[in-house]
Amino acid sequence: MNERVAPSVLEGRTPSSHPGGRAVTISNISAGYGERAAISDITLELAQGSLTAIFGPNGGGKSTLLKCIAALMRPWSGTIEVLGAPVGVHAARVAYVPQAEQVDWSFPIAVDEVVAMGRTPRIGPLGRAGAADRAAVAEALERVDMADLASRQIGELSGGQRRRVFIARALAADPEIYLLDEPVTGVDPVTQEKIMNILDAEAARGRTVIATTHDLACAAQRFHDVVALAGRVVAHGPAQLVLDREVLEKTYGGHLVPLADGGVVLLDDPHHSHGSHEGHE
Repeated sequence: MNERVAPSVLEGRTPSSHPGGRAVTISNISAGYGERAAISDITLELAQGSLTAIFGPNGGGKSTLLKCIAALMRPWSGTIEVLGAPVGVHAARVAYVPQAEQVDWSFPIAVDEVVAMGRTPRIGPLGRAGAADRAAVAEALERVDMADLASRQIGELSGGQRRRVFIARALAADPEIYLLDEPVTGVDPVTQEKIMNILDAEAARGRTVIATTHDLACAAQRFHDVVALAGRVVAHGPAQLVLDREVLEKTYGGHLVPLADGGVVLLDDPHHSHGSHEGHE
């Protein structure tokens, strides 16, 4: 990805204010794979109702951090509280959307069946869906403009349509926290706009949205807050941080190329090339 970034325009470095309490509190966590640390000494507080983008280089730990918050990965050290309790206690109130390449798209399952999986935390793995569950699935499909393809096999869809289906699965869960790993990477502009409008609406009604991204323009324009992550927290604050040259230099290092006008070009592949873990950060 070549992303042009304007010169520094930021004065402060504090997250934007939100009326709610803390959705996620992370204290000094470190985590990784084998003996390799992906993240170290991470401390963050993310407010309820916030719309937060986590950005940084490949291998910077974005996916790892998201998985730790989702209770899909146990940190080596430190603590995480989600909705006021130890991570995992309120798992049913958290929806996680993985990266597209982590999904087996050849699995024979229809669109509406994928979305219905979002109701599993409420009805249990062996429970039967009721009228409220079916209504939630139908509403979620309508919101992502996929109702007409409800019976289509997931593997027959385009990349953007697949992302919409997984967003719909999260919506059907009606969670208090959304954790989305690169929800707009590799999708067309119309799908990106649709997804971001949905996430913005969820934040507006008090839901907490935390998403990883390589799209700095999207982070600056569509998110409230950002976290710059490069194995550690470089900065956490309002979305304008992605325009701050000092923050970008500390986050991306040699991946930045200075320009004559004072701006920089970011050289970073939005698709993971690591071969050992999770795709992997």
